[in-house]
Amino acid sequence: MELKAFVEITRPHNCVLAGIVGLLGSIVAVGHFPDLKTSLLVFLVVTLGCAGGNTINDYFDYEIDKVNRPDRPLPRGAMDRKTALWYAMLLFAVGLALAYMINRYAFILAIIAYVTMFLYAWKLKPLPFIGNLVVAGLTGATPLYGAVAVEHLGLAGYLAICAFLVNVAREVIKDIEDVKGDLVKGAKTLPIIWGKKKAAYVGSFFALLTVIASFLPVKAGVGVGYYAMVPVDVIILYAAYLILKSQEREVARKSQKLLKMSIFLAVMAFLIAAIV
Repeated sequence: MELKAFVEITRPHNCVLAGIVGLLGSIVAVGHFPDLKTSLLVFLVVTLGCAGGNTINDYFDYEIDKVNRPDRPLPRGAMDRKTALWYAMLLFAVGLALAYMINRYAFILAIIAYVTMFLYAWKLKPLPFIGNLVVAGLTGATPLYGAVAVEHLGLAGYLAICAFLVNVAREVIKDIEDVKGDLVKGAKTLPIIWGKKKAAYVGSFFALLTVIASFLPVKAGVGVGYYAMVPVDVIILYAAYLILKSQEREVARKSQKLLKMSIFLAVMAFLIAAIV
């Protein structure tokens, strides 16, 4: 067993980014940096939840990863599967203990999110479109969690809606990118069932919905600072244009990466709007 596998299996870069987005959700909600204790707890609860989710995902994907990702800790033998299961449970347990220290609503939302991560890895991931919606929902819940922690919604509610919609688009387009590998492992994703072209229309539709939803804060009376979101909308529309034009693997990869980048740029745009 390799000690570094305990870090590697969590995919720490993704988890730290998720924790930062959760913290930014708190800042966007109240328009300033919350107290240090709450900030640290929000960051840790989101980070540990993401780490537990990635670990349990690798536990259930063991057979698939032996073929597609043999370099990951479990298939290469760096960690035992049973150890990974208990490690994931420990990460979830510590995360929930910390969530309890925030407030009851943060604790309840953490339970819902953690259980959803487990169910996704266990049963929901292979289901066409359902898996996409679950991942997008969890992503949208990240800034919302930060808002719940400070007991103020503010712009975080709008950010959660946009994060959900753009992630549905990204997940569908990512499935277009992964069609070849998914066919080998027998997955039933949207582009496999409906075809790449129809899936591209679905992904683009949710990208367009994201752009429409991004104007909700303006309607609610947010000032000129929010117009930092305009370049983000352009990126989202360009990603939709690319995937509609071609459903080739490389194009799909570029499109979904643009959407991934837009998520973090959108967080920054909402942050500017909240502070200004």
